[in-house]
Amino acid sequence: MGYACIVTNCGEGLDYKAMGSIFSGLAQTGAWGCFDEFNRIDVEVLSVVSTQLQTIQTALNLEKARFEFIGKEINIKPSVGFFITMNPGYAGRTELPDNLKALFRPVTMIVPDMMQICEIMLFSEGFNSPRPLAKKMTVLYKLASEQLSKQYHYDFGLRALKAVLVMAGALKREAPEYSEELVLMRALRDMN
Repeated sequence: MGYACIVTNCGEGLDYKAMGSIFSGLAQTGAWGCFDEFNRIDVEVLSVVSTQLQTIQTALNLEKARFEFIGKEINIKPSVGFFITMNPGYAGRTELPDNLKALFRPVTMIVPDMMQICEIMLFSEGFNSPRPLAKKMTVLYKLASEQLSKQYHYDFGLRALKAVLVMAGALKREAPEYSEELVLMRALRDMN
């Protein structure tokens, strides 16, 4: 068996009330919560979120079955877990307050193998010779990110690459008579 893991894509629209409701639901069900791009939440909200998480953590440490949370007495299951992902250095991201940082254990992630991801995506989109195309795409994106000027509207990350590959797959299905190289070039042109 596994645990339910609820993924929440965080942003400026999340306030402390919404976060409190999510935390309350997770605590009562014992599910895990993964808060993606947690540092996109406004810093004012993060300070309240820190207090909310500390309250839950205290109840867990004291092995309580019920505890007071945002004005209500609720049940808590010890299987509850909270995880966050962050992409530091991007525009619109805030630095976490120290009291909130202390509640999480940092784990450094490695850079994904873009060529392998690109090859698998091309294959899943119906391309017959994905390896040489994946090599060309990843070299192009690597060179573009290294040699073009750093501007906020340039994006040569995994999301941008994935969007091009998905579009290439759609174009390939629309016009199967075109060569795969041409389809990929057309997707690149149309996306950028």
